[in-house]
Amino acid sequence: MLTRKQQELLLFIHERMKESGVPPSFDEMKDALDLASKSGIHRLITALEERGFIRRLPNRARALEVIKLPEAYSMSLQPKRGFSPSVIQGSLGAQPAPAAPAKPAAANSDSVSIPVMGRIAAGVPISAIQNNTHDISVPLEMVGTGEHYALEVRGDSMIEAGILDGDTVIIRNTTTASPGEIIVALVDDEEATLKRFRRKGASIALEAANPAYETRIFGPDRVKIQGKLVGLIRRYH
Repeated sequence: MLTRKQQELLLFIHERMKESGVPPSFDEMKDALDLASKSGIHRLITALEERGFIRRLPNRARALEVIKLPEAYSMSLQPKRGFSPSVIQGSLGAQPAPAAPAKPAAANSDSVSIPVMGRIAAGVPISAIQNNTHDISVPLEMVGTGEHYALEVRGDSMIEAGILDGDTVIIRNTTTASPGEIIVALVDDEEATLKRFRRKGASIALEAANPAYETRIFGPDRVKIQGKLVGLIRRYH
């Protein structure tokens, strides 16, 4: 699942290569997406590469290869106009709405039902654009008190914390966390990611549990805590 900007950039690169056979320059990409600087393009390119949508060819300037397109655009290559994704717990840029309180599951008095709110990236941040997709039943001792929701994990940046691609994480709805806790972080009111919370002076560090990923540092006004990890569910096929 890609953010709107990631989708727009991927489709822009794809269309330009269809027209001319040459990928657009970073300046052209910046102008097409109406970004203030090329650093945003670098971040989007890295996100697309790490999620397997494009590949950078070595030793060649401006060499990009589109490997695949989003499933939603497999039949139509034009981005949808007016698409405004909602982020976990509410609309883009709005204050988080409270998660639904856990409800006792009818089938088992020792479990509760909590909503699955979409997907979360354990890797390069992605937008969580789904609302409540379905409910799952979890043991009461896993959630304790408070409001909770669940997210399906995509990515491998938290594997050394025991969180694998395809796992379902149980999140307690909160806007605060202690250093070292694993949180749902909302970056720039657009992208959501699952990372370990650290502080670096006045800044916030989002730390991966995989040496292949760098710790990302943000100003405190760029990161909002949307919840913290309290449990995990894994299915074996």
